[in-house]
Amino acid sequence: MKRRLSASIAALGLLALSACSTSTAQNDDDAAGGSDALTVGTTDKVTKIDPAGSYDTGSTFVENQVYPYLVEQKPGSSEVEPSIAESAEFTDPTTYTVKLKSGLKFANGHELTSSDVKFSFDRQKAIADPNGPASLLGSLDSVATPDASTVVFTLNRADQTFPQILASAAGPIVDEQVFSPNSLTADADIVAAKAFAGPYTIASYQFNKLVSYKAFDGYQGLLGKPASSTVNMTYYTDANNMKLDISNGKIDVAWRSLSATDIADLEKNDKVKVHKGPGGEIRYVVFNFDTMPFGAKSDSPDPAKALAVRQAMADSVDREAIADQVYKGTYTPLYSYLPEGLAGANESLKSAYGDGSGGPDVDKAKQVLAAAGVTTPIDIKLQYNPDHYGASSGDEYAQVKQQLEDTGLFTVDLQSTEWVQYSKDRSSDVYPMYQLGWFPDYSDGDNYLTPFFYDTDESASFLANHFRDQAINAEIAEQVGMTDADQRKALIGKIQDDVAAQLPTLPLLQGSQVAISGTDVKGVDDTLDASFRFRLSSLSK
Repeated sequence: MKRRLSASIAALGLLALSACSTSTAQNDDDAAGGSDALTVGTTDKVTKIDPAGSYDTGSTFVENQVYPYLVEQKPGSSEVEPSIAESAEFTDPTTYTVKLKSGLKFANGHELTSSDVKFSFDRQKAIADPNGPASLLGSLDSVATPDASTVVFTLNRADQTFPQILASAAGPIVDEQVFSPNSLTADADIVAAKAFAGPYTIASYQFNKLVSYKAFDGYQGLLGKPASSTVNMTYYTDANNMKLDISNGKIDVAWRSLSATDIADLEKNDKVKVHKGPGGEIRYVVFNFDTMPFGAKSDSPDPAKALAVRQAMADSVDREAIADQVYKGTYTPLYSYLPEGLAGANESLKSAYGDGSGGPDVDKAKQVLAAAGVTTPIDIKLQYNPDHYGASSGDEYAQVKQQLEDTGLFTVDLQSTEWVQYSKDRSSDVYPMYQLGWFPDYSDGDNYLTPFFYDTDESASFLANHFRDQAINAEIAEQVGMTDADQRKALIGKIQDDVAAQLPTLPLLQGSQVAISGTDVKGVDDTLDASFRFRLSSLSK
């Protein structure tokens, strides 16, 4: 067993992390690489860079650059191939065996062996942080290490998506000599200990201000040597400032999240190029089954009335109006739980709610509430986030509020909270109803089902909204083990219908990937693919 580096020793390196920051990386004295460095801007906030405690796009973006994975999506594809693994395959329907490449090391010089792999997955399941990706590992029963280069994953059920899960937010391999086995490790400790073995290491780290990446010469994964040796990632609190900086050439790439109006303006600017890739992103409202009106822990618990409230809201929203008026067509209406184009995707909410064709129906909403004995107007507390899902979130949820209140059936108390606090509150029963978005881990319908709706004592859902249905659990478990594509597609469709009948979430919109770059930047289109990963290692100028 390798000796774990203590937190006190790791903390000795913290002085290297303190610095002042400004709005752009070029003006920061700690920015690495000088004038030749590539600079990328984003409004996506980081919560934590410990993979066990983060499952949001801002945090997983960092993790994708600096941690190694056993398998990864081949650029330009959604298919996974061995990365730091030499081979990876099912040796029987519930056993997945991995052989590691020889000579693997972390940037701090620690050997990377099968022991680190087992440690990484065991701690994910042990910590099971509500804001982490442990919900993806519901099919993982145990991890064995017959020798230093062999890892055997034993599953509790057949799961055809398991290779994709290993390439997802649940799959980063961490250094067992640095990370705690049973609690989250602080960002500063991780950076100080150089606990990285991905394409890049982190040279300096200022939380949600600047991350300076340096190419890691010891990386042996699928992505190969980064095209740029230094990348500075600068974080914006205001998307308007990011738009201004990409327009003026002060940053090389803008990645998430400019408004639809900003994107349309930039398409007219001959100094930049707008890149668009395959979709997969969805936006939706989450209902907390304990604290929403008539929820299980409300003052007047009544499951039938709570369902009627959710159904009446589904009858009342006008997705087309939000897509057109707020997003100018960069997002389109979403009427089910899988985005259009994935195998098994249907439009179960389109026929079940509203006018049956995608539009609202106030009379139907009134009838649903009256039949359940719900007195109107209903007081709704609805929360949204202004800094993580793009500058237009305020306009989007103002529309939702107006649409609901215009029915005369609801009064909406609309509030907002910034992401770092929001990500904690939303899984702690603070918000009865709230906004979330989803950027998929992999291109398969299961990634829109298992993390959301598979909830057991052993594997809680990522939503943490107290929705649990044993029949839906069984259906989700069954579909991941199916080898017949047509049968699996049919069952995924049925699952969407069954979930739509209960409405644990209310899907609103689906969108595509968009990045803006200077005209001299290469590699952007190469990373806007069906893997849904933005790889800094592809970029150069």
